[in-house]
Amino acid sequence: MSNILIIKHGSLGDIAQASGAIQDISEHHRDNQIHLMTTRPYYDLFKKNPHISNVILDKRLSKLNLIYLYLLMRSIKKFNFSKVYDLQNSSRTSFYKRILFPKAGKDIWSSTETTLPEGTIKKDFDKDSVLERFNYQLKNSGINTAHTMKPDFTWCSSDLSEIKKFYQLEKYIILFPFCSPHLTSKKWPYYNELIDIINKKFNKTYKVVLAPGPDEIKEASSINALPVLDNGKALNVSQLSSLIKDSSFVVSNDTGPAHMSAHLGVKGLALFGAHTTAYKVSIERENFKAIQVSDLSKLSAEKVFEKLYNKLI
Repeated sequence: MSNILIIKHGSLGDIAQASGAIQDISEHHRDNQIHLMTTRPYYDLFKKNPHISNVILDKRLSKLNLIYLYLLMRSIKKFNFSKVYDLQNSSRTSFYKRILFPKAGKDIWSSTETTLPEGTIKKDFDKDSVLERFNYQLKNSGINTAHTMKPDFTWCSSDLSEIKKFYQLEKYIILFPFCSPHLTSKKWPYYNELIDIINKKFNKTYKVVLAPGPDEIKEASSINALPVLDNGKALNVSQLSSLIKDSSFVVSNDTGPAHMSAHLGVKGLALFGAHTTAYKVSIERENFKAIQVSDLSKLSAEKVFEKLYNKLI
């Protein structure tokens, strides 16, 4: 029995997107042990993934921290990995390759760089969608990609019955109106207007809820919706997954929860400005779609509600 390593550090949306690729790798190596290296925010989460045997923590300390780097590389070498699938494809993981397998090709180290189409540079290849890049990488590593293009994130869900009972949640719409402070271009400004329309048109048939992260709880008070928390604290990723999965509809900025929603199979909309495209981040699914505009401030609440209504009814 051989040991196989998958590297996926984050972020939350990337974790959801990689679920299909991880499943395909696991099914290809059924008789082997599948290890996954990730960062602290996703260490416990990946332990729930049924396609992974063991999770390795990478603290991602500075590459100048030679003691940490030495200990990490030594711990990796102990497993004597016969194959590595680099699904992070970052400068950091390329650095790891130069240490661990400096001359390895795609037969040992599968990454964007080792599987690039002939005559293509990584910068150009990265213009393709996330899932298409995964699909190409794995196919050119001999993997049957039955799930890569159709990620299923439901493995991460947990029991949320007590919290739903506390908030009396039956039919509800979730909004994710937040974004990182340094990514305000992703933020659509008309969530309160949308809530007013939802309540008026549906006569409060649906509760409108929020699921703020730890740094968003205070900001949630400015939105006229019900914040769902666990004893005053933000839901963890597994709880959030369950809340999303049982919802009637999701409306979100381009954030991690939007990508979770897309790969949980729920109905919803992601709102995109000019910062990137829905195609490039592979967010559109059968039930989950995107509205792409050049300026989010010019996307009206009425237009978003029209899309919501047509997909919900």
